Order: sequence, then C-alpha cells, then structure tokens
Amino acid sequence: MILIVDDDAAIRSSLSFLTRRAGYPARFASTPAEAIDEIRRKTPSLVLLDMNFSRFTTGEEGLTLLKQIKLFHPRLPVILMTAWGSIELAVEGMRTGAFDFITKPWDNRRLLERIGVALDMQQQAGDTGGLVRDFIIGSDPKIEAVLQTVAKVAPTNAPVLITGESGTGKELIAEALHRNSRRADKPFIKVNLGGLSTSLFESEMFGHKRGAFTDAIADRVGRFEAADGGTIFLDEIGELDHGSQVKLLRVLQEQKFEPLGSSQTKSVDVRIVCATNVDLPRMVAAKEFREDLFYRISLVNIELPPLRERAGDIPRLARHFLSNGASAHNVTLPRLSADAEAWLSSRPWPGNIRELKNQVERTMLISGKDCLTARDFETTESPSAGAPGHTQIASATGTLDELEKMRIETALSRHEGNVSKAAVELGLTRQSLYRKMEKYGLR
Repeated sequence: MILIVDDDAAIRSSLSFLTRRAGYPARFASTPAEAIDEIRRKTPSLVLLDMNFSRFTTGEEGLTLLKQIKLFHPRLPVILMTAWGSIELAVEGMRTGAFDFITKPWDNRRLLERIGVALDMQQQAGDTGGLVRDFIIGSDPKIEAVLQTVAKVAPTNAPVLITGESGTGKELIAEALHRNSRRADKPFIKVNLGGLSTSLFESEMFGHKRGAFTDAIADRVGRFEAADGGTIFLDEIGELDHGSQVKLLRVLQEQKFEPLGSSQTKSVDVRIVCATNVDLPRMVAAKEFREDLFYRISLVNIELPPLRERAGDIPRLARHFLSNGASAHNVTLPRLSADAEAWLSSRPWPGNIRELKNQVERTMLISGKDCLTARDFETTESPSAGAPGHTQIASATGTLDELEKMRIETALSRHEGNVSKAAVELGLTRQSLYRKMEKYGLR
C-alpha cells in the first residue's frame, strides 16, 4: 500500500488513479498530522510526500515530516514531491533519508519506475542482511537462498564458481559478489573465455611487451593486471582448452604471471569468480577439464535456478524490462494485463531471463499498445520458444532495431507519411522520430 501525502485534492486524485492503475493500492493524507496518524494505524510500503502544506514554499514542512516518518520507520522508502524543486532541497531530503525526489508536474512513466524500484528494494533489503542487490530483481525463495550465500561469501576472498543454465544471470551474481566485497571500490574485470581464441589467451590475460609477436606494436596490460586489487570474472570457463587451463592454474595458485615476451614476473591480488553453464564435474570425469583447476575455482559453488523454477518472479521481471525498454527505445511505457502475466509465468523459458527480456521488449515494440495482453505475446513469440497452437509472425525473430524500424514504417504508412501524427502514435517527439528515421534510412 502507498500513502499519498498532499494538501491538493487534485494531486491526490491524479496520483491515486496512476498508482491504482499500476496495481498499487493507495491511502491518503492532506496534512502532516493525518500522515502520522495513517502511518501509526498501518505501515505503508511507500510514501509519496509533498514538501509544502501552506503558503510557504521552503520545503521545511516536508523535511520535518520526513524526519518524523524516519523516526517511526527508518527503512520505509519515501519519495519527495514538490513544484518548487531545487538541488539544495533534493540533497537535504536525500540526506534526511528520502529514497528519491521528483518535481511536479511529474512524468508518469518515470514515477512508476521509481515506485517499482523503491518497493522492490524495500521488500528485498531485510532478507539478505543489507546486501547491495538493487540490480537483481526477484524474491523467490530459490533466488533468496542464492543471495544469502552471496551475502555470506562476498566479504571473503574465497574463489566462487557460479553455475546455471544460459541466461540465468550469472554475471549479475558475480557483480553482486564484487559490489558487496571489501574490493567494491576496485576494478571488476569481465572476461568471456568462450570468445577468446587459444592464440590470444596469454596476450589477453597476462598482457604482452612490444615486439612479443608480429602485431605487438606497443605494450599491453592484461586482464589480470587490470583487475589488481579487485575481482576478475571468468565467464564460460568450461570452454577453456587444456593448454590455457594449465596457464590459468598457475596464476590462480601463485597470483603471479609473466607478460608475453617478458621475463619479469608480476604479482597481483585478485579475487576469482568463474561461471559456466556446462557440467564441470562431468568434464573432469571425462578428462576434459583439469581436476586441480576445478577445485581451485570452486571453493564455493553457487547454482542459479532456471527461470521456470522461479515463475513467481516473472511478472516483476517483465515489468522491469518494460520500464527499461520503454526508456531505451523512447516509447510509452505499457501495462501488463492479468492474462499476460499469467501467460508469461506459464512459459518454460529455455533461454531464461535473457529470453524473457527479448520477448518483452519485442512485444512492446511490435504491438505499440498501452496494455499488453497474452494475445500480444503469443503473436510475437519466437518460433524456437513457441508452443503448438500459438500464432507467430515472421518478423518476431528480428532484432529489436529491425522491429522498431518496422513499427515506425507501419505508423508512417498508416498516417500517409505525416510525421507529426506518426510521432504521436509512437509516443515520440517529432525530432526523435526524425532521428530514428534517419538512423533507419527512412527519409
């Protein structure tokens, strides 16, 4: 439940309509005294708080009420609102404990996005001992168990192996380990070993000296040296060939290496986090992966559940991807209907979170609707993920840029080339539409 605190009845009505439409029930208060009474009666999940309740516009009344709210509930998120916004007032509000600060008139899409983020963070914070996890969406018991392990392991230097199907978010967990470690202010270096050829392994990982090989026209710092003091994330480690495994093992054991073409030994202090979507124990048994390297990288093993095993998180993830996608593609943020949420939650998602993200953004761009239904998702489902009986369209397999181009072409055709009308339909300014037309060669 959201508590809306504002002395303007029209503002309260507008915010109530907006939040209820987005699925957030609301209560109201028109004065600071009423707000305190409401909070004492039942603690809300979030407060939207006006900064002024009289003819004065200093924001002092709002700041005083914010301090009182924080005395009652220190962790209750509060978003401040004012028509007299200033950087100084915003900073003061944030120092006092506000979660965010918006000015009137507000942007509905942005406000709903911030409300969603605040509610997610507030729900998740108590479960993992203050773990920094604002970039990880979900509250399913399986993902909570993962984050509890992250909270315990992150402050240590223990090497961690993250396993799970492709698209389950292994990189995000690696980042969470780094951001919650004592190395958080040091580099977080990501290396995709699956995309690294054997011939380039030493140069990429350990660096090289000028003249070490034909194209070495200058000294190069390797990934391990770049990660010194921080964390190095080795993704797809199961793809590493035997020769590279031996070279990597020495660095992990001794934290020392020599750049290619140099006899000088360099020492580094790095935390090792690895990830794979293959069965490394099976590879060890088949002599495809070194046993000593496996035990060196897997002191702690964190296994991520596939998305189908945390279906309850799917609607929240979908809304998150809608919000980010609408902002990235400059389109109106649509809502999800109840049947759309049920449809999304029922799918197997073999590509996991990555597949869900693509499906959600694809459907948003193709449909152009204010409210996405199950039928909208059915008609844009890619053939690889579709189930029998679902209608599909060929364009659904295109890239997001291709889909956006198609949507713009459709709008221009519908309005017989009238850019102003097409821009209104697409939720863009004329200038933004012109830029996108130029980008896609439609002028």
